[in-house]
Amino acid sequence: MNVLVVKGNNRPSEEAISSKMYETFLAAAKENEKLNITTYNVFSEDMPYLGQDLFGAYGKMAVGEELTDIETRLLAAKQKVMDAVTTADVIVFAFPLWNLTIPAKLQTFIDYIFAAGFTFKYDETGTMVALMPEKKVILLNARGGVYSTPEMAPLDMGVNYMRNVFGGVFGMEIIGEVIIEGHAAAPDQAAAIIEEGLAKVEALAKSL
Repeated sequence: MNVLVVKGNNRPSEEAISSKMYETFLAAAKENEKLNITTYNVFSEDMPYLGQDLFGAYGKMAVGEELTDIETRLLAAKQKVMDAVTTADVIVFAFPLWNLTIPAKLQTFIDYIFAAGFTFKYDETGTMVALMPEKKVILLNARGGVYSTPEMAPLDMGVNYMRNVFGGVFGMEIIGEVIIEGHAAAPDQAAAIIEEGLAKVEALAKSL
């Protein structure tokens, strides 16, 4: 089984819970010799943001024009992410909730693969059809506040977004989620909240 583990936080694990979740998952998963594990750190990779540079590159390629440096880098980065996703049987995302959403670099990772003909297509009626139902996804998320209540849930545009994109548009099966929340809102309970969450991360990794 090929497992791709995507790190969506560049803060050290001593300060960032989702970074600690990433490390915990990796350590536990590596105990299983049947897993072929690769990692992708969205903050250490060269990942230019999606925009006109990409579409300009496509236009130039169609007529054989020379690409600029940013266009070349963008195409290479996009292809690298697409190759990583294509190879993976299971994709694990460890990421925080920042300002009610996911980090921009993780968004860029998704932008690279959110492409008609790759992760989805339109059928003859114009309906969106998922193209990757054979792949599985695990979501590991940390958020200092509590967003699981009915009042706060609509504000979470992190996990909800990931569910809708990977489970909905791409058709992947979400086989596990661990959300550690409330440790900043309740500092007196933080240690217990984090410990319980990391134990769930470890158990999930060992279940593969």
